[in-house]
Amino acid sequence: MSAHAPGAPVAILGAGSWGTALAIHLGRRATPARLWARDEALAREMRETGENRRYLAGFTVPARVQVTGDATEALHDAELVVVAIPSQFVRATLTPLLPRLEPGAILVSATKGMEPERGLRMSELLAELAPGHPIAVLSGPSFAREVALGRPTALVAASARLDVARAAQAALAGPTLRVYTNGDVLGVELGGALKNVIAIAAGLSDSLALGENARAALVTRGLAEIARLGVKLGASARTFAGLAGLGDLVLTATGSLSRNRALGLAIGQGKTLREAEASTRTVAEGARTVSSALRLGRAAGVSLPICAAVAAVLFDGVPPRDALAALLAREPRPEEEEVDVSRA
Repeated sequence: MSAHAPGAPVAILGAGSWGTALAIHLGRRATPARLWARDEALAREMRETGENRRYLAGFTVPARVQVTGDATEALHDAELVVVAIPSQFVRATLTPLLPRLEPGAILVSATKGMEPERGLRMSELLAELAPGHPIAVLSGPSFAREVALGRPTALVAASARLDVARAAQAALAGPTLRVYTNGDVLGVELGGALKNVIAIAAGLSDSLALGENARAALVTRGLAEIARLGVKLGASARTFAGLAGLGDLVLTATGSLSRNRALGLAIGQGKTLREAEASTRTVAEGARTVSSALRLGRAAGVSLPICAAVAAVLFDGVPPRDALAALLAREPRPEEEEVDVSRA
């Protein structure tokens, strides 16, 4: 199956903030949508109250969205399945659901992270778990609350197969959600995952009141760092100048709704990683992604100084001010030696 028939149901696995926002969006545009929650109590609560008070409070889930804790019910006849599960839980959560997938159903990863144990990108993990199913990834600058509000948003649906990318585009696009296609799955996924690490660094910088100049420098050098790794691994430099690269990085590193920037702020203000993560139900993917990024960098022979600084703060107890000072003290280098993300 390589096309999504108009009117065919879309299943969304994961009733966190992002999965719920996508369900609200689909319900608003009258697409048959089924939102699966691993926690039956959450599904029941959402059916009773009409909203997801745990993860996206204040938004009514359209009545046409079917909220369920029954995976068989959610996946029945679904030709396109959106996986909106935090990266560290995808394998354990999805594995028992695989026999319920319709043959040939398109799997769309809406998760911006990597599997912590092996550093797999989500498309690689889905291909391993569900061989034979077409795969796409959805990424780009998108806060769940703004999508739920119906505010204009632009995303990228990437797949190695153009027909699959177009199927995801057709199923998910709407009046307030513009979806572009892209064939560079590697670049789109790396941009979406690694920008979370740079956003943590931006939060650390902001917590120390280092100023907007410092934040702009981190965002710019962070983009060069992501692109340097991506291009070495085979991604297109142009991808990092687009929505899944620069667009998502700017939003996540500067936006007031950014979970990863908020994590950096909390740690910079004295909380431990454990304390910062325990204070919210939502998941900041960057804390898990940074180790995978450094593993990829070492294997590819690519320097990732901002990622290394973030890891030192999160896991080695290095004070944020010392880690950022070490970045500034690095040996001066010509900027033009870096990847030019304005060129293909």
